[in-house]
Amino acid sequence: MIEDIAEEWEIRATERPFTGRITGVRTDEVRMPDGSFARREYQTHPGSVAVLALDEQRRVLLVRQYRHPVRQRLWELPAGLLDVPGENPLHAAQRELFEEAYCKAGHWRVLVDFYTSPGGSDEAIRLFLATELAEAEGERFDAHGEELEIETARVPLAELVALVLAGRLHNPTLVTGVLAVSAALAGPGPDSLREADAPWPARPFPA
Repeated sequence: MIEDIAEEWEIRATERPFTGRITGVRTDEVRMPDGSFARREYQTHPGSVAVLALDEQRRVLLVRQYRHPVRQRLWELPAGLLDVPGENPLHAAQRELFEEAYCKAGHWRVLVDFYTSPGGSDEAIRLFLATELAEAEGERFDAHGEELEIETARVPLAELVALVLAGRLHNPTLVTGVLAVSAALAGPGPDSLREADAPWPARPFPA
C-alpha cells in the first residue's frame, strides 16, 4: 500500500537554539540505521489552514500580499496559522476566509493535507475546498500591518492551472490547491472528498 506511515527514530539529545513568537528552530541528534547519530535542524511550526474558495463560475478567490523572505508580492489562497492550541481547523479556516476576503461558504470539504517542507520544517497545512460562496455579514475585520496591503481577485480555475504550469505562480498552497481541485473535478467530483471534520493526524483536534 502506498501510504505515509508514522515513525520516530531514537533521539539522543535536543536543543532549541531559537524560539520566536510563532516559530522556532530545533536541533535533534537522531540515531541512523547504522547506529551512528546525525544532527537534524528544522523549523518548528504550529501548523496552518488554507481555503480554496470556488464559486459557481469555477473561479478561485485569491489574495495577494507581500512576502518579505522571497521579496515578492504573491498571489495566494486565504490562509492562517493554527496559533490557538487545540483549535478546530475548520473554524480557523472559516475565520481566515472572513478576515482576508470578507466571504463565507455554505459547503466545506477537506481538499488535501500536506507538509510544506518536511526536510526542514514540521509545518502541516490542511487545505479546505469551500463552495456556495456569499459575502460575509457583520463588520469587516480590522486589518493592520501587512494585511492593509492585501488585494483580492477571482480567477478562472483553468487560467490558474495554466499559470502554475507556466511558472508564473509560486505559493505552494496555491499550486497544490489548484492542481488538487482540478484533479477532483476531472475525476470523482468534490463530493468524494473527505468531510470537513475528517481526522488530521498531523495536528489532532478535539471531535
